[in-house]
Amino acid sequence: MLSAGFCASRSIDAILATPEAVAAYLAAEAEAGRKPSTIGRRCAAIRHAHRLAGYDPPTASEIVKATTRGIRRTHGVAPRKLAAATSEKTIGMAAMVRQDLIGKRDRAILLVGFSMAARRSELVALDMDDITFCDEGMRIRVKRSKTDQEGQGCTVAVPFGQIACPVEALRSYLAMAGITRGPIFRSIRRGGHVQDRRLGAKHVLLVVKQHAAKLGLDASTFGAHSLRSGFITSAAARGASIFKMQAVSRHKSVDVLSGYVRDADAFNNHAGAGLL
Repeated sequence: MLSAGFCASRSIDAILATPEAVAAYLAAEAEAGRKPSTIGRRCAAIRHAHRLAGYDPPTASEIVKATTRGIRRTHGVAPRKLAAATSEKTIGMAAMVRQDLIGKRDRAILLVGFSMAARRSELVALDMDDITFCDEGMRIRVKRSKTDQEGQGCTVAVPFGQIACPVEALRSYLAMAGITRGPIFRSIRRGGHVQDRRLGAKHVLLVVKQHAAKLGLDASTFGAHSLRSGFITSAAARGASIFKMQAVSRHKSVDVLSGYVRDADAFNNHAGAGLL
């Protein structure tokens, strides 16, 4: 909804906001230097708050739509795309880990995160009850995700790896850490003392950046999402079925996946090959 300060300065009701008030608020946010993506989220929050209160959202009006279009034209920037941690890069990053318990944990984070195309929130939310080891590898239960806010959950199959095996990496870490129940990825103090506390999602980002740098890559271009995009990019480059990819990545729509396939296949049978 509209900020308390904005509403108070203009004697506006945050819930019964008029389209004109919302448009003015969004314009003020843009003038304050807010990114178009941030303003888009604010607009979505206003829409959601009004619907919860039983009112028609003012964001549907043309004046609000015109304002957001103007903001995007004036302040819009292309979204910064993180580098994909492809299979080759992920294997290299996993080889850079320390040879202690923290290293085993970080190796498991990299390889499991890649192999299940995990969002960082999904990865750190894993508990022992979510893992089932089997003859083919392991099955991982994702209880809740960005596109599953109701918590219906789904299961992702992770096969054994030939070069850097995510199943072996996870087993090795769990055995050395002595974890048999509760959170999988935990804080570890100096000396290898495993804590009960679950790792925060930000730690996945730090692990990826740290090991990308060790591999000689530009760490500033990598993030936690690099593991997820790296799996999809690598699978697309190897000609995997988009529906098989979707079974792992759990995208609700194939539109996003189609973009990865187009990027990976951009030079394959190119229409301009051999013309010059």
